[in-house]
Amino acid sequence: MTIVKNISLIAALLWACSSAPATDGMILRFGHFPNVTHAQALVAHSLSRQGKGWFEQRLGPEVEVHWFVYNAGPSAMEALFAGSLDVSYVGPSPALNAYARSRGEEVRAIAGATIGGSALVVQPDGRIKQPEDFRGKKVATPQLGNTQDVSCRSWLTAHGFRITQLGGDVQVVPTANPDQLSLFRRGTIDAVWTVEPWVSRLELEAGGKSFVEEKDAITTILVSRAKFLKGHRQLAKRLAQAHAELTAWIDAHPAEAQKLVRDELVAEMKHDISADLISHAWRRLRFTNEISLEPFDQFIAAAQQAGFLREKIDLKHFVEVP
Repeated sequence: MTIVKNISLIAALLWACSSAPATDGMILRFGHFPNVTHAQALVAHSLSRQGKGWFEQRLGPEVEVHWFVYNAGPSAMEALFAGSLDVSYVGPSPALNAYARSRGEEVRAIAGATIGGSALVVQPDGRIKQPEDFRGKKVATPQLGNTQDVSCRSWLTAHGFRITQLGGDVQVVPTANPDQLSLFRRGTIDAVWTVEPWVSRLELEAGGKSFVEEKDAITTILVSRAKFLKGHRQLAKRLAQAHAELTAWIDAHPAEAQKLVRDELVAEMKHDISADLISHAWRRLRFTNEISLEPFDQFIAAAQQAGFLREKIDLKHFVEVP
C-alpha cells in the first residue's frame, strides 16, 4: 500500500510540473543576423555573454534566453516554422513571405527595429554608371528571398530587365555576405545589394560605390511565432516593452551601443572589425520600435513584382503588438 501511495504521489507531482505555467523555467529562443541593422539584438546578445542580459533582467529569472544567429531571413523563418525559434529580428520580406506561406497562421510582427542601412553597391571601375549598364552583369544578394534579394529583383524588373531565379538579363546570385566581399574584391561580381556593415565594408575595403540607397525603407522588424504570442501574451508584452526600452537606450547612448555591436560582431564573425566601420555604418540607420501595417504594402508589391508572391495577401493579422 505504501508503494502504491508513493507511486501516486510521484505521479501527482509529475502532473503538477507538466501543468505549471509555461513561463516557469522557460527557454526563449531568439534569432538574429550578424548585421548592424540588427543592433538591438547585437547589443542584447553581447550583454548576455557578459552575464548582464538586457532581456533576461526584464523578463524575469524564470526565462532563459538562448540566442541563434542566421545569415539571412529565409533561414530564420524556416527555423520559426519548425518551432526552433520563438522570436527573431528579421527583414520584412522573409517575414511577409512566411506569413503568406502559412496563410496568416504562423508569423506576427510585434515591433519595429531599424530603418535604412541597405544599399546597392557597384564596382568602382565605372563598368556600371546607369541602370542600363546592369544588363549581362552579376549582382549578389544575401539569400534567395531575403529583403535585399527581393528589393534587387524588384528594382531590376522595374527598370525593364527580365529576371529569373536562374538567370535572365541580369544574374542575381544569392551569396552569403562574407563571400560577397571576397568576390567583389576579385571583380567576379559586378554589384551587391546588401545591408550594414557589409555596405560599408564594400565601400571602405573594396572601393565600392553606392548606387541605390534605401534610406527610408524598413530594414528590420521583430517577429514572433503566432503560437508563442497566443500562449505567452504577458511574456510577449514584457518582451516588446524590453525591446522598446533597448531601442531608446541605443538612441541615447550611440557610443556605448556601437562598442557592444562591434564586440558582438567580432564574437560571431571571428575576426576584428574596426570602430570606424561601425561608425560609418551607423550613419545610415534609424532605430524605432514603432510599427504599423501600412508600410508593408510596398514590400508585398515588391515581392509580387519579383515573383515571390502570386496571390493576394490579407495582412490584417500580420502586425499584432502585444
